Formats: sequence, structure tokens, C-alpha cells
Amino acid sequence: MRIVRYSLDGRTGCGALVGDVVHDLLDVELGAVVGRLSEVTLLAPCEPRTIVCAGSNYAGQIIEKGRPWPQQPSLFLKSPNAITGMDASILRPAEVERLEYEGELAVVIGRTAQNVSADRASDFILGYTCANDVTADDWRADGQWARAKSADTFCPLGPWIETEIPDPSALHITTRVAGEIVQSAPTSDMVFGVGDLLSYVTRWITLLPGDVLLTGSPAGVGPMAPGDTVEVEISGIGTLRNKVTDRSDRARPVGGRASARTGARPYRR
Repeated sequence: MRIVRYSLDGRTGCGALVGDVVHDLLDVELGAVVGRLSEVTLLAPCEPRTIVCAGSNYAGQIIEKGRPWPQQPSLFLKSPNAITGMDASILRPAEVERLEYEGELAVVIGRTAQNVSADRASDFILGYTCANDVTADDWRADGQWARAKSADTFCPLGPWIETEIPDPSALHITTRVAGEIVQSAPTSDMVFGVGDLLSYVTRWITLLPGDVLLTGSPAGVGPMAPGDTVEVEISGIGTLRNKVTDRSDRARPVGGRASARTGARPYRR
């Protein structure tokens, strides 16, 4: 099942995409037809309270950057205000000279996850979506990454949650900037797989339905500029597309967070 959040004619809701038709999603059953995919605005497919991210988790990137091999996952957080959705603008703050893309596989939690064992991780996962872990490289000099990682629109997610992914290590990530491939790697290149990451995180951080775990970015992280269209494509899921815009040009993108939460209802399994 492909789970979406949508906006149409002034209302927002959670739905399921069947072919190119969006249906309302009532618990685990399809409801009335909302409209065709081309008629709705896709919002970020979930509204996480917590976004936990794994850094330096692809072998290719570790080799590319000349970093030491990690003995355990390196974690950081992004703030929920950073969430935005499909076709929404990524807003570059005026002070930022180097804004970076990081294409990633995002894990969406389906059940309250605490002290999860790696071999039971799939029991707590609703599905997977594409993510762009946008980073203001200039702001890394703060000494911590809160501002560099968490400005508004710095966490695009979408286009939907794909629930039928039997093996998250058998996918492929491709990131394109202005049509040029800048990242291409199998998810099997992760140092710590999805199960290991979820087990490690939930030893200390309880994740709730709708929360998100970002699993790291492959080699090839680089700059993007206003006017660039950035696409993160993951095999078996789909393509997340966003355009970079100077923050002064737009106060807030379409396709982001709705004013009212659509709640955790569709994320229970």
C-alpha cells in the first residue's frame, strides 16, 4: 500500500494511492475516492514528532571523506519544523552560501518502538519513503548541527509511504540535481542496516507512530543552488522532487505540513 497525505479543495487528509487514484484511508480500509493523483497536492506523508538521523552510515561516503570506520551509529536530530513535502520549495536562507543535498532512505514508524531487537525491527515499521537531509554547510561551524539541519524546509519527505518493502537493504538510491546524477548507491552499502539502527536508537529514544528514522546518505553529497530541481529516487518507492528557492522569495512552501495534524491513526499496524 502507498500511503499519502494530501490537500484538495481546502481540506487535508490521509489516503491510499491505488494506481493514480487517491482514496481516503479509514483505519486499514479504503474509503471514498478523493481524486486522481494529478488533482491533489501531496503533503509530507507523515508528521513526525521525532526525526532521528544516522550520519556517516554509507561505506562509500566514509571512504570518500576519509573518515574512520564507525564502531557504532552516529546520531543527530532534525526538528519537525523542517518537514516539507513533494514539489514544495527548499528555502535557502539568505546567509547560507553552501546548501547541500543528502538523498536518504527514510523509515516511518508504525508502532511505539522501545528497546526493539534488530530481528524484530520490521514489526515496528509502517513503511519507507524518500528523504533529503538538507544541510546548511556554513552553519556547521556552530559546533553542533541544530541550525544547520533544522531550518524550515530542510527535511523534504515523500512522495508517499511504501509499506511493501520486503528488504530495505535491496534498494537503490539515486539523487539528481538539475537532471544530473550526483548520488547513486545500493542501500546494501549501509554500515548499519535498518534493523541495527532501529535497535540502537530505541535503546534510549522511544519512537512513536509517524516518527522518522533517516538512515544516512551515500557518497556524492554536494551543493545545490536556487533554481535547481533536486530529485531523490529510491527503487521500489518513487521519486521525491523539490526546487531550491531563496527564502526571501517565498514565505512558506506548498506541500509541507498541514495546519492541523492528521494524527497517528493511519500509522497503527
